[in-house]
Amino acid sequence: MNNALALLGLLSVEPSHGYDLKHSYDRTFGGQKPLAFGQVYATLARMIRDGLIAAIDADDDPDDAAGPERKRYRVTPAGREKIAAWMFTPDTPSEKLQSDLFAKTVIALLLGDDAAALLDAQRAEHMQRMRELTRAKQGAGIADVLLLDHALFHIEADLRWIDLTSSRLGQLAGEVRGA
Repeated sequence: MNNALALLGLLSVEPSHGYDLKHSYDRTFGGQKPLAFGQVYATLARMIRDGLIAAIDADDDPDDAAGPERKRYRVTPAGREKIAAWMFTPDTPSEKLQSDLFAKTVIALLLGDDAAALLDAQRAEHMQRMRELTRAKQGAGIADVLLLDHALFHIEADLRWIDLTSSRLGQLAGEVRGA
């Protein structure tokens, strides 16, 4: 996920302070990986530089006269165009045909190691992660459930690949060893 565009999208809803924007991001997208404040402010600075947002005012906190001024940011017309283009441009499915798991399997075969054991261990790891994600869905809101389902479906695809590859290890071993 492109954190900068997600932040720009959230900022498109209404002007916001960086602090509030960070917390909005974390609630909406952060899940298990919230953004650091430094990352948010660095992203805001780049968006100002690129003309996607503008600082609209600085308000002093009346309860903290010694504290710093806080800037609010709003999306510019160029920022709105960028969000619209991002939202309505379909994502290309991953073009990455090489994965670590594929590479490990091939290397194991080339070394004469037990590629089936490697795939079994990976299957067990995937199943454990599926159990964790399924538990996380209990009592979660619809946005979190949909995000968890997305991850679960990717794991299911990996498991199908593991099963298919396990059934073809002999054929793959012959091909990669040049037999």
